[in-house]
Amino acid sequence: MTKRFGATLALSNLDLSIHPGEVVALMGANGAGKSTLVKILSGIYSPDSGALTLDGKPYRPASAQAAKQLGVATVHQSIADAVVPALSIADNLLLERLCDPGSPWRVPPAARRAAARPLAERVGLRIDLAAPLGSLSLANQQRVTLARALASHPRLLILDEPTASLSAAEAERLFAQLEPLREEGVAILLVSHRIGDLRRIADRVAVVRDGRLVADLHPPIDFDAAVETMIGRPLPDPRNRRTAGTLPLEPSFSLRDFQLTPHSVPFDLDVRRGEIVAIAGPVGGGKSRLASAIFGATRASGGRMLLDGQPWRPRSPAAAIRAGVFLAGEDRWRSSLFPDSVPFASIAGTLSFPFLSRWFRRGAVKRATEREVATQAIASFGIRCTGPDDRLTRLSGGNQQKVVLARWHVEPARLLLLDEPFQGVDAGARADIADTLRRHAPQRATIVFVSDLEEAFEIADRVVRFDRATLDHHPTHDLSALSDR
Repeated sequence: MTKRFGATLALSNLDLSIHPGEVVALMGANGAGKSTLVKILSGIYSPDSGALTLDGKPYRPASAQAAKQLGVATVHQSIADAVVPALSIADNLLLERLCDPGSPWRVPPAARRAAARPLAERVGLRIDLAAPLGSLSLANQQRVTLARALASHPRLLILDEPTASLSAAEAERLFAQLEPLREEGVAILLVSHRIGDLRRIADRVAVVRDGRLVADLHPPIDFDAAVETMIGRPLPDPRNRRTAGTLPLEPSFSLRDFQLTPHSVPFDLDVRRGEIVAIAGPVGGGKSRLASAIFGATRASGGRMLLDGQPWRPRSPAAAIRAGVFLAGEDRWRSSLFPDSVPFASIAGTLSFPFLSRWFRRGAVKRATEREVATQAIASFGIRCTGPDDRLTRLSGGNQQKVVLARWHVEPARLLLLDEPFQGVDAGARADIADTLRRHAPQRATIVFVSDLEEAFEIADRVVRFDRATLDHHPTHDLSALSDR
């Protein structure tokens, strides 16, 4: 297959085959062409040249709905784009059926729930289908989108980053639900940046770089070599982690008898200047709420915070930013990035926005300074773009995440909080981001909030477990020990 967008060659004579009952993992750096391939298979794009076949017959869908009718179903990465939170769970499960022009104008709620129940039970959802979908956890919303995809009895199921927002236990439950599909002969294409996902379930790994298939790997698979093939260069050497003796004695940031919720167990935490501490815990375990409390976006129930030995209780995120405490939130579009409808939704505008009060001169932003800072950030973080005026929507997910992190390096930080900084980022970009964070670490204290233990271990000087809104006081670098707690 070949696909161009103007002068950009997104796919170049790419060949790929998937057999019935086989799980093929698609690896590729951000911008390698994975999303384009998924959209072609899903009927959103049409290839410029090349042939597609499904069960030996020509396959050329004119739309996503046509693709589903022909036997290809896709569970996209963004759950928000696939569900309607205000509607009931039953209505979300039947959404495509209810929107079909040939469906009855009015179907009684009881009948809708009865029709939806077998779909829900197929993915292990035994809940009140009359409840609004927005009341479900992210993991269960993901199961709803999977159930809806399976309702069309696909021959090819495409899963685009299905575990990006799931805990390890939730991801394992998802994979368990895929086993019967393999036995039924459903071909599965899995797109994931998590190497653990690929080890767990992939029968074969296809590596894409610059729109081309550069490797087709069969077990046993050397995933380090696969990542190097994916990015076209060796991975950075693992660093020697700093020991306690190489860091200042006095903490830069502290929590004392800190109680996040009225019923959670109080805990203490110290983070020293130059140290990267990973707070690792499941999705929904409270780590994002802890980040928000430190940043002044939410309130804790009790305890004290200390910044450089002084009481720290920010009234708002704006007050935190003025004091040099920065947070890169879990959802980059809600917390840090701007859609195209915003006039300053460029790389330069995004980087300067939190610090506009310092960049004004005579009522106008100093554009030359803004562009200069953005150009430096692009080089420092390895952001793939044409320049500081690029719109954010034109960047891949990994490069968008690099912009988010670069934003909080524009001004010196005393404490940097990073909530899921590697979410939706390929292994090569993850290594680049980790290397950049380590280079800047001596200038501040850093806390990274993650649900993936491999990511925690990769970047941190110290890893602590966080669940049910409190800390496990057994810091470790041993992933197996951490996982067993």
